[in-house]
Amino acid sequence: MDDMEARLRQIGQHHFRARFRLRGRDRAVVDLRGIATVRRHAADLIERRLAPAEPRNDGRQTPYRGHPVFVAQHATATCCRTCLSRWHGIPAGRALDETEKTYVVDAICRWIGWQYAPHQPPP
Repeated sequence: MDDMEARLRQIGQHHFRARFRLRGRDRAVVDLRGIATVRRHAADLIERRLAPAEPRNDGRQTPYRGHPVFVAQHATATCCRTCLSRWHGIPAGRALDETEKTYVVDAICRWIGWQYAPHQPPP
């Protein structure tokens, strides 16, 4: 188990985060578009909504449904800069660097992958 997996499993035990599952239309998007396309969507959404030093509507910028990335962001505590700081140790108040953006996208896509692997419970 690597550091990210351990952290995501810990986050997944939190009562709020544990409620999230990929269902219905959100799951259908992954089925229809594929994980590679969803990864590109995640990178674009993170770049626009989370990466700036002071994101617009920080703390309220991530919807709870409408795209699998949004659901995964809440499940992995990558939904706002406060959660990134609290759960992942990525400080707020400065723009995310490329390594941090890649980390966030990897966390989101790993969680989505866990939703498709019945032998591996999601965090």
